Amino acid sequence: MNCLQKWIIPVIALLFAALSSYWLISGEAENSPANLPGALKSEPGREFMDISLYYVKFTDRDSYLVREVHHVPFTNDGPQAAVNELISGSPQTNGAAKVLPAGTKLLNISINTDGQAVVNFSEEVLSANVGASGEILGIQSIVNTLTEFPQIKSVSFQVNGQLDSRTKDWWGHMGLYDQPFKRNLEKVNEPAIWVTHPVENQTAGVPLLVKGSALTPGGSVTARLLDENGSMIAEGTVDGLQKAPDRGEFEIGLTFNPPGKGKGTLEIFPAGKGGSPQDIVKIPILWP
Repeated sequence: MNCLQKWIIPVIALLFAALSSYWLISGEAENSPANLPGALKSEPGREFMDISLYYVKFTDRDSYLVREVHHVPFTNDGPQAAVNELISGSPQTNGAAKVLPAGTKLLNISINTDGQAVVNFSEEVLSANVGASGEILGIQSIVNTLTEFPQIKSVSFQVNGQLDSRTKDWWGHMGLYDQPFKRNLEKVNEPAIWVTHPVENQTAGVPLLVKGSALTPGGSVTARLLDENGSMIAEGTVDGLQKAPDRGEFEIGLTFNPPGKGKGTLEIFPAGKGGSPQDIVKIPILWP
């Protein structure tokens, strides 16, 4: 073997090892939880994120669900963070309550390719005493919270990895006999309107798509775009939504001429008679 061959062979071996390591690491990254469909992506400098939660509210005349947005530490596992916030967080709405018992632990959540999430709790979850309506709404609060994530279409429950007879009885009334459960907003009474697009301080595209859910007396919603001086630069109304007590999803497109650099405000409120001033949703936006 000449000198040239002695030099080339070790170099080729080193290159092969380097490429093999690259392919191995790249393959692992592509299949890591953070890169699966619907997973939250880590962003440099991002320390917090918003998640939507559903709590139960009991009144003298009724019981129903309320939707809240909580500001929590950022994580790539949004569903797990949401359920943990249902367990340990505090409701912000007056009269709203947690239904998951103190001491309950979330053991894991698995999501299959059909979008069914299996939520595995510790046995403390079975100690809740919430009555028949509380059980139905309590289950739906967890289901609605998890189906806020687009990769989750339905939810079922386990305790310590099992679905035995005690687990099926759950809290003693409705039980888990009809799993999996699907998203249902029929008993979500507060807030009257929420917006899923745009988010706060988002740069407004042209046209600006406004999406959300509304519980309105007349079945109509208006979206109004204001400049930083409060002058209206665009307005749109959608009719034909389901009327209260039913909830309807809405989409409104606003076409406008951007007024230049700066900020504006998007207002969304029930159109026509019967609306309430506290039902107005205001979202700060940026101009393109």
